[in-house]
Amino acid sequence: MYKIGNIYFIAAIAVIGGALFGFDISSMSAIISTQPYLCQFNQLGHNEKGLCLGPTNDVQGGITAAMPGGSWLGALCSGFVSDTFGRKRSIQIGSLIWIIGSIIVCASVNIPMLVVGRIINGFSVGVCSAQVPVYISELALPSKRGRLVGFQQWAITWGILIMFFICYGCSFIKGTAAFRVPWGLQAIPAALLFLGLVFLPESPRWLCKKDRWDEAKDVLTLVHGKGNPNSPWVHREMQEIREMVEFERANADVSYFELLKPNMINRTSIGVFTQIWSQLTGMNVMMYYITYVFTMAGLADGSENAVLLPSGIQFVINVVMTIPALLWMDRWGRRPTLLVGAFFMCLWLCVNAGLFAVYSRPARPGEFTSPAESMAITGAPAKAIIASTYLFVASFAPTWGPVSWTYPPELYPLRLRGKAVALCTSANWAFNFALAYFVPPAFANITWKTYAIFATFCAAMFIHVFFMFPETANKPLEEVEEIFDDTKPGSIKYIGTPAWKTRNTRNLTLKQEHNDTLSSEEKIGFEEHAHKETTGR
Repeated sequence: MYKIGNIYFIAAIAVIGGALFGFDISSMSAIISTQPYLCQFNQLGHNEKGLCLGPTNDVQGGITAAMPGGSWLGALCSGFVSDTFGRKRSIQIGSLIWIIGSIIVCASVNIPMLVVGRIINGFSVGVCSAQVPVYISELALPSKRGRLVGFQQWAITWGILIMFFICYGCSFIKGTAAFRVPWGLQAIPAALLFLGLVFLPESPRWLCKKDRWDEAKDVLTLVHGKGNPNSPWVHREMQEIREMVEFERANADVSYFELLKPNMINRTSIGVFTQIWSQLTGMNVMMYYITYVFTMAGLADGSENAVLLPSGIQFVINVVMTIPALLWMDRWGRRPTLLVGAFFMCLWLCVNAGLFAVYSRPARPGEFTSPAESMAITGAPAKAIIASTYLFVASFAPTWGPVSWTYPPELYPLRLRGKAVALCTSANWAFNFALAYFVPPAFANITWKTYAIFATFCAAMFIHVFFMFPETANKPLEEVEEIFDDTKPGSIKYIGTPAWKTRNTRNLTLKQEHNDTLSSEEKIGFEEHAHKETTGR
């Protein structure tokens, strides 16, 4: 069967799995404040204006959290599925599960049915979000790996944007079709993902792990060698993969417990916290409950649809501001990108906390439909809240958004990569679940202090990244292993090379990929850099 060899086309199809997560975020955030949804799942009765008040605060948190709860389980299971059936096949399985969940959600007549459908959808997202980055990272050239895996985040932002405006258009429909139509339409991309994957190659590293060496070489020749089986880069990759596979087989069998051994615990914690911190930035909370924030800022204007359009602007910003990362993330490196993002997100969260603390007043009885809309702010401070929220999104989109998906697959050896990334992604979904459930009661009870909590997390992640997160950009996956080798001079026991001493060697990597011969000066410079990175001298 014909297989596609263009790595950009491969990534474009595979990251539809990320778009599914985006569809879910906006299909909930754009709908939770509309009357058809509030009336269909109404628990609180009606206000004095006759409007439905919808589910209780805790139940709405549970409905929203059902998807990340299912994703947590799906991400954990995805490691076994991926190692057994292959990276590509595991994503196809996830796409079929998504279709089943979308049918149930679309047909929901009560809250339990809606929750079950969202759990199933979440299981699918957990599988796809864990294995799409692994699949792409194992196919991509080192100099393009960040950009290509970053497409996962861009696909998420496109999914959010597309589904949000579908929901916005459907919000003018009277009756339950206002939410059933978008919930049904989100099954279509999953079907396209399943069919598109039929024409994509399997991960060459997974094929080598299964002793399918000829197939692996064919894939590398197709994707990296442009059809030339004698390409020096293909030969080098095959040699490095073979050495790594033989070494790993001689040393250990694979289980999740191996990730907790002393020589692995450092990188396990780095990968897990990359995903945890990406949630504790508060970004997905902003996405889920943005209509609450803008309603408190006075944008509702007496209409249930009025708040949706300005909320959609942040999703446009999210899509546009992810592009710089796709273009230059491999040039910037992972560490600087994460540090800059943490700093600016902390800044904008502090601004929001301060503005709400000083200029807001408690919401009057009956002023808003949800108890989570606990504050009201008007005038110039309200405009500043909106601007600060947009700037927060603009700070997350080119930094923690794409890097949080790119970084974990780069940290682990082949034998552990599938399960390790599954564990990291499960941490993402565990915290996504907790935060989705936590935020409505938090806004209702501690109001503006919710922003202060997330600002504190951003400050903590800045410190953690600086001292513990090494630079992995532009290094072949097999060479990243050397960073964590704690037997070299200057390394730290159980940690390896100190994170702040690691560097981005993009120019040298590009020459190697293009099969250029290094000059004697460049060879000397490369050796000096390697010596400094491993010894600190």
